[in-house]
Amino acid sequence: MYAGKPIIGLTGGIGSGKSFVAQLFADAGCMVISSDEIVRQAYKDSIIKQTLRKWWGSMIFNPNGEVDRSAVSRKVFSRPEDRKKLEQLLHPYANQVRERMMQQAGDDPNIKAFVWDTPLLMETGLNKLCDKVVFIDAPREDRLLRVKEGRNWTEANLEEREILQMPLDKKKEISDYCISNTADADYARGQVRDTLSRILAETQPQSASP
Repeated sequence: MYAGKPIIGLTGGIGSGKSFVAQLFADAGCMVISSDEIVRQAYKDSIIKQTLRKWWGSMIFNPNGEVDRSAVSRKVFSRPEDRKKLEQLLHPYANQVRERMMQQAGDDPNIKAFVWDTPLLMETGLNKLCDKVVFIDAPREDRLLRVKEGRNWTEANLEEREILQMPLDKKKEISDYCISNTADADYARGQVRDTLSRILAETQPQSASP
């Protein structure tokens, strides 16, 4: 709980539509904190850019002098030591921004809960800081279609990246709730409302009996 509001973590497979479900939580009155957005901010930070240039030179920067996220991904994908070094650089920044965002919104009565939209929620251990974790479930064919259309990935690309993450059945097993994200947006919206209602009921302190 933070400022009397539950922290809800989202997890699921690549292409499961976590950001879409996060937006549904936002529509229902939650504050969504997106790790992807924080990382975009981090890559514009002068100290982080300076560090990355020192490590890997100009190869990960575009002609405008901004960090090329695709180049960074290619750089660390097959090099666990570089990936760990990058995480150790970005995670403290992300933690500070996340904390600051919650501090600024903690007293807002219109915010029912904080939702952490973090791709590696469980891999980084952030799930342990959440009051509840929601697994976003989606058929593999749907996930593959999304990454093909949105990221221009092949099935092999998806498999290569999934193997670096915690198995989906394990993520689902240790989550508190599951939302099925299919092509039916209204169905997903109804599940989000029901899940949020249940989480609020479970996490709010019970009033003492007279």
